[in-house]
Amino acid sequence: MTNRKLGRKSAQRKALLRDLTTDLIINEYIVTTEARAKEVRRTVEKMITLGKKGDLHARRQAAAYVRHEIAINNFDEEKEVFPTALQKLFDNLAKRYESRDGGYTRVMKTEPRRGDAAPMAIIELV
Repeated sequence: MTNRKLGRKSAQRKALLRDLTTDLIINEYIVTTEARAKEVRRTVEKMITLGKKGDLHARRQAAAYVRHEIAINNFDEEKEVFPTALQKLFDNLAKRYESRDGGYTRVMKTEPRRGDAAPMAIIELV
């Protein structure tokens, strides 16, 4: 199985994909280059599938990949609850996609980036 190298060393590439995956789980859409969007699609779909399994082993596997960041979009001041990206993955996204067998993301091409004309894309959760 071949991966895109994205012009980075393997540790940098893994960190980039982890960050983009976590950001997509939290924000539900991101704007990035087309190559990065296509790579992130693979990891996000695997994480949502783990979220649908919902058992302890799947949660630990997802926790090893998804960064421990607070999902500020779900912040509740009254209860002082700070849900993380992992909690959002297993609580909200897994329930949303429980009847869907795959294809949780959509990649839409946009205009090239100004400056270097890199092909850009929007990746979002369906």
